[in-house]
This record gives sequence, structure tokens and C-alpha cells, in this order.
Amino acid sequence: MRSDVTPPQLSRRTLLEGCAAALIVASVPRAARAKALTIGVSAPPATLVTLDGERITTSELRSQVVVLTFWATWCEPCREELPLLSRYAAQHAGAGLSVLGFSLDPPERAVQVREIAQTLSFPVGLLAQSSAPGYGRIWRLPVNFTIDRDGRLANDGWQEKVPRWTEERLETVVTPLLAAGERGVAAAARPERG
Repeated sequence: MRSDVTPPQLSRRTLLEGCAAALIVASVPRAARAKALTIGVSAPPATLVTLDGERITTSELRSQVVVLTFWATWCEPCREELPLLSRYAAQHAGAGLSVLGFSLDPPERAVQVREIAQTLSFPVGLLAQSSAPGYGRIWRLPVNFTIDRDGRLANDGWQEKVPRWTEERLETVVTPLLAAGERGVAAAARPERG
């Protein structure tokens, strides 16, 4: 099958970075790949330092559903996932959803990260300048974690066979957490009957 579309040329540096990342993943012992995360208990704290220098901590976002997404500019599945997650985040921000984007790109690629971040509806920062140690060494991309309104881990991306967000997965994992909070707010607003 012939295609009239020429694929974009990748620089040697981009190819080498991708190969290096693949070698790192292959060399990471299985035990070091993920910390012992437990669904239903307090999620490890994380702090995103955005590209503009703002500090956002997960503890500040208590009472919101929080999605931590780890990605990189050289990760094609990440680049496919980000627009979907951005649309979902924009649609559900009023329902109490916050998404924090941690890029694994090195600081010297901040310009490329910023180009992508400008298209997203959620804050982005470099993992190297942020903090999320309780989620283990990030070796597989994309990988995502979801924290409920009470600060408990609701979804562990390490346990997902395909950790990338899809519309169906967002509806299965995140939407019920948002709906549960909306029901709680509506119930609290109703007057008691006596």
C-alpha cells in the first residue's frame, strides 16, 4: 500500500533518547519498577512544579479527584493520550477534576514540553523539578494514577495492562469518582426532614 504522506524525520538525538529509554526500562529490575501502592489507602504525596514555577501539591487538591499523568515528548502513545485527557479534564473541571502532568523530559527539552503543554487544559511540569517519589521509578509511559476526593489512591497505573487513558477507561475509572462527589454535594444541600 502506497502512502503519499511522508513520515516526519526524527533527529538522531530523538532516536537515541528513545533507545536509551527502552534500554533503561529493560534493565530495571521488576522489584524496582513500582512501589507498593495500595488502592483505598492514602495516596503518596506529589508536588508538581509547573513550567511557570507554580507549586501544586496533591494535599492542596483534597476534595477533588486528581489524575497524575506521566508522559514524555518522545513517547508516541503519550502524545496520542494527552489530547483525550485534556478534553476530559476541561469537560469535568467544574465537577472537581484536577489533572497534573509530569513530563519525564530533561530540562533541556523544556521548550518542546512547553509547546505541548500550551495545547493542554491542565498544568504541566518536569518530573526532574517536581516530586512524586511514592509512585516508584517511572519506567513505562504513559502511566497514570487516580486519587479520590479523600486523598486515597483509586487507580494504580502500574496494575493496568494498558495504562493509557481511553474514553472507556476514563468513564470507568474517573467518572464514577466525580459522580460520587456530586451526589455527596447534592445530599448535603438538601434540607433535613424532621
